[in-house]
Amino acid sequence: MSAIASPPRAPESVPRNVRWVLLGVMLAMLLSMLDNMVVSTAMPTIVGDLGGLEHISWVVTAYTLVTAVTTPVWGKLGDLLGRKGVYLASVAVFVAASALCGAAQSMPQLIAFRALQGVGAGGIGAGAFALIAALVPPRERGRYQGMTASVMAIGTVGGPLLGGFVTGHLGWRWAFYVNLPLGLVALVWLALLLHVPTARREARIDWAGTALLTAAVTAVVLAATWAGTTYAWGSWQVIGLGVVAVAGLALFVRVERRVAEPLLPLTVFTGHRNFPLASVLTLAGGVVMFGAGLYLPLFQQSVQGASAVNSGLLMLPMMVPVVIVSTLAGKVMSATGRYKVFPVLGTAFLTAGMGLLATMDAGTPRLLTSAYMVLVGIGLGFTLQMAGTIAQNSVGMRDMGAAMSAVNLSRTLGGSLGVAVFGSLFARAVGARGADPVAVASGTQHVFLTGAVLCALAFVAALFVIEVPLRKAGPAPAEKS
Repeated sequence: MSAIASPPRAPESVPRNVRWVLLGVMLAMLLSMLDNMVVSTAMPTIVGDLGGLEHISWVVTAYTLVTAVTTPVWGKLGDLLGRKGVYLASVAVFVAASALCGAAQSMPQLIAFRALQGVGAGGIGAGAFALIAALVPPRERGRYQGMTASVMAIGTVGGPLLGGFVTGHLGWRWAFYVNLPLGLVALVWLALLLHVPTARREARIDWAGTALLTAAVTAVVLAATWAGTTYAWGSWQVIGLGVVAVAGLALFVRVERRVAEPLLPLTVFTGHRNFPLASVLTLAGGVVMFGAGLYLPLFQQSVQGASAVNSGLLMLPMMVPVVIVSTLAGKVMSATGRYKVFPVLGTAFLTAGMGLLATMDAGTPRLLTSAYMVLVGIGLGFTLQMAGTIAQNSVGMRDMGAAMSAVNLSRTLGGSLGVAVFGSLFARAVGARGADPVAVASGTQHVFLTGAVLCALAFVAALFVIEVPLRKAGPAPAEKS
């Protein structure tokens, strides 16, 4: 007979080998973050070999869509069944799907296997932050934020470089096969070193909530992907998807209020106002990260004449500050137990940086663009990782997996919505002028100005964060009765 034990508590102290353990977690996380960037670089070669140009967008969409819809499910499974086993399962699914992608013989096969890859990626993203929360006390988590920031930077900068090198020298199939040895190392590493305190709970899956959230998230991602490109924003297809998203979300909330073991407990949003505020900060950070990552290289190449060969290097002025600032902020947070100042500063830097990027035109020198990118990087470094810490400190360990999956979902949806809205704005500004440098400059001005407005709203959200001093040990504040 299975018994329901009391929920697990936050760790009392940092395990001696925690950095080695987290290195394995970060390796798995790096695989999922690198993958999309590597595959995007390899896509022209893939299409040349497999054909199916009309389906090319689905190679990326299938991955991001399934990642988004499975993230909350993985998070809840971690809460119910134990974080280690569930995380290892997600890595195993990702590695197996990578092998299948590399062996694909047609575009439909590749799309299907990419969807399976997205299943694994959803668990990797949901589990990484929950594992950090399970291994490290609230006060000490800041010391390890630099590791996740480094993974994000390496994934953004290194993905295109690795994709270009692997595709050019080994063939496009190795863009997927490269995941196999690294993924197997991560699996063995974590199987041997990862030890997470757990409390057994009766596993009751919220199937109705899972189906409704899947429908709502699918509708949002598809609308974000198709609006302004495949279909007009006012088309019946996009409007219909919007209706499905709203109806699905409304029914999901109704179901979650009634089921015994909800997929995403609404108490994580209503228990402490910091959690929804942290989700807003994460969404804004996702919009900036994905939007800037797409349109900054486009501006630099089309308007400023930068080479496309090393396109990943163009992002270094933005990504290096992310690593440095997040690491320093984490150390200060661990030393003082305070953190509100960082998202406030971060969103202020983001607003200023995006606003300055919106002033660029055909006469803007590359050095000045790099300076603006540094401001954005500082803002991301202060905002993204601290938003995760604020969210972790707002919920109890019992629902940590579900809460972190919600934060990760906010980042994913932020990126999808940001790219979609930015793409529509850019296309409308460019019009029929195509790749004309002045037209591209006009389009990116619209993109970055919209980003600046969103960051200003995130700044207001950061001002309302309640600073709950982080403890060095013991249960997280949200677990107190």
